[in-house]
Parts: sequence; C-alpha cells; structure tokens
Amino acid sequence: MAKKWYVLHTYSGYENKVKSNLEQRIESMGLENKIFKIQIPTEVVTEIKEGGKRVESEKKVLPGYVLVRMELDPQSWAVVRNTPGVTGFVGSQGNPEPLTRDEYNKIMGVSKAKPGVANKATTSIEVGQTVKVVSGPFDDFDGTVAEVMPESGKVRVMVSIFGRETPVELSFDQVAKV
Repeated sequence: MAKKWYVLHTYSGYENKVKSNLEQRIESMGLENKIFKIQIPTEVVTEIKEGGKRVESEKKVLPGYVLVRMELDPQSWAVVRNTPGVTGFVGSQGNPEPLTRDEYNKIMGVSKAKPGVANKATTSIEVGQTVKVVSGPFDDFDGTVAEVMPESGKVRVMVSIFGRETPVELSFDQVAKV
C-alpha cells in the first residue's frame, strides 16, 4: 500500500494539540509503520509594529487542518479518526481522498521560505492615514498613505515637496503613525 498525504479537519486552534495527540497515539499503538508524518502548514509573516519595529511570526496557512502522511487501512483510519480534536478526513462522502503531489507542493510551498524571496509583511498602516517618515531622504516629512503593498513590504506616501503632492515609495519600517 502506498504512503499518501491526507488532510484532517480539526477544531480551529487545536492543530498543535491534534498533532501531539496523534503522535502519542501512533507511538502507544505501534503504528509508526503506517502513519509516518504529521504537518501543520505555516508561513512566516513579518509585521511592522509602531516605530517601524519588525516582528516575525508564524501563521497557519490552513487554520483547522492538519496534513498526515500514512498508508490508509481500517486500523490507521480508525486511529486517526478517533484522535481527540479530529472532526474527520477531507474527502467526498466521508471517504478520505489523498492529496495529489501538486496539491501537496502548493500547500507546503507556501510554508517554506524560499531563498531570495521576501516573507509576506503586514502592517497596521492603512490608506488615508497620516504618517511621519522616520528614515531615508524624506526623514521628518509628514504625508498621507496612498497605497499599502504588503507583498513587497512597502507603502506609497503622498509627501508635500516644494508645495506639491509627490508620491514616494517607502518600506514599512521607514514610516510611523502620527
């Protein structure tokens, strides 16, 4: 029988508890040869806090879901299905359906930081908000946020230069709320 990835539905917020419960059940029932790996897909998100301070945190990509690599048979199905916090397998009509390699890669590709690719960044700065530039050539200028670009970690700020509104692109850590 082939090892395949299956998706478990869990109570949201209980993903880590389900993973540890399942690991304990696998060990106590001697099923290491049928249930191989348990993963909770996550991604690293950089949040820009007050004063431009960067804080990295790990966020779940699919809250309420856990991936399990296993050989599906009645015994392994029962052990996983009856683990506290597991509400069922993802599949049609209650039948577990394995992920394709492409589906697995797509889900887990989000959770692996790729070299040279910036992590997703978040900020509490919003369009229309007044901000002060805290570093760079426009240090001490005030402006209004015209656009927030979390994928690049930048904001476009309208700054008054020589009496004219001029768009300036800055990184999240170069601006602070007024």
